[in-house]
Amino acid sequence: MNTDLKLAWRNIWRNKRRTLITMASIFFGVLLNTFMTSMQEGTYSKMIDNVVGFYSGYIQQHHPEYWENKTIDNTFQPNDSLYRIIRRIPTVTAIVPRLESFTLMSFGNNTKGAALIGIDPEKENRMTRLSHWIEKGTYLQPGDNGILLAKNLAKNLSIQVGDTLVMISQGYHGASAAALFPVRGILKFPAPTMNNLGGYIDLNAAQEFFSVPERLTSLVFMVDDYGNVSQTRQQLQRELGSAYQLMTWDEMDPVTKNMIDADRSGAYISKGILYLLVGFGIFGTVIMMIAERRKEMGIMVAIGMQKSRLAKILFYETTLIGLVGVFTGFAISYPLILYLVYHPIPITGEAAEAYEQFGFEAVMYFSSQWFVFARQVLIVFLLTLTVYLYPLVKIYRMKLTKALHA
Repeated sequence: MNTDLKLAWRNIWRNKRRTLITMASIFFGVLLNTFMTSMQEGTYSKMIDNVVGFYSGYIQQHHPEYWENKTIDNTFQPNDSLYRIIRRIPTVTAIVPRLESFTLMSFGNNTKGAALIGIDPEKENRMTRLSHWIEKGTYLQPGDNGILLAKNLAKNLSIQVGDTLVMISQGYHGASAAALFPVRGILKFPAPTMNNLGGYIDLNAAQEFFSVPERLTSLVFMVDDYGNVSQTRQQLQRELGSAYQLMTWDEMDPVTKNMIDADRSGAYISKGILYLLVGFGIFGTVIMMIAERRKEMGIMVAIGMQKSRLAKILFYETTLIGLVGVFTGFAISYPLILYLVYHPIPITGEAAEAYEQFGFEAVMYFSSQWFVFARQVLIVFLLTLTVYLYPLVKIYRMKLTKALHA
């Protein structure tokens, strides 16, 4: 085997220019695909961070029937034991309680139906930066008896900061719910649909309004990385059992998930074209190599070398070219991607303004997750080995008389 490897190594350097060109095509194939995948996954990660950071969180815990029937009756009462279980999971970075239901809001002659969300002002603000979207007025303080209204809702009600809003709804188990809330602030979100959402009040005030003391409709969880969402959900499910329903961000927001999947599919086409170019580059080299060495291989078989051994040497040659190209590409791309992960590329000009209008940081992010590198290395290397099928077929179908007269 050592002899065959030495022969293969010497053979690939008999034509240095051709070998270097082939290795370069493999190297750039790995480098460019790794760069594209890293930028793509980094962008998705940041997009998901921004989307879940606006409202939904990465995971939500509900009463088993809440998502199908979002009434105030489908609430649950958390306890210290539940919080201890959740805090034991290291990937959970934040726990945000909410109480949500539907109300009729009235001011003057105007009445609108909208969502009412009871929040812990401090925890909610750490997760969603809700205070950042205050256009007029002030943010809620813990224990506040006021309300924050989304901009379009406030406009439809013709209500201003300082006015008093009348709210009517149905409380727990059919109890009546009615109260007056002064408007503390008007919220203007970058996402247009959020501006129609409804109002935010203090969690204790919401529990009192709906007659559900210490009960919640959801616990919202933030996770340290979107790649850990599925694992975290499984851990929570094992710990909590079937007493609660756990939903991930993509189940609650399938529109964003489908958009990412569609974009990913488009990227597969671009990367596939690049892989084809790399594959044809390697294939062209192998065709020339076989054509140039046809007589040589015929002589080797004629003097007693078995075709199986000759095929093995050519396999080593193809593998060595692939390995050198692949691992050179990995060796260069890995530190480059790591640098870009910690020093993302800023976006300038009109594109930056568009990003900022939607509450996104104007920066191009990259990902250093293991599959970003492993996939490219594996795919390009398998592509190189697939090309080996050509010389394998040629050797076993080689006619000795024709090869010797080539």
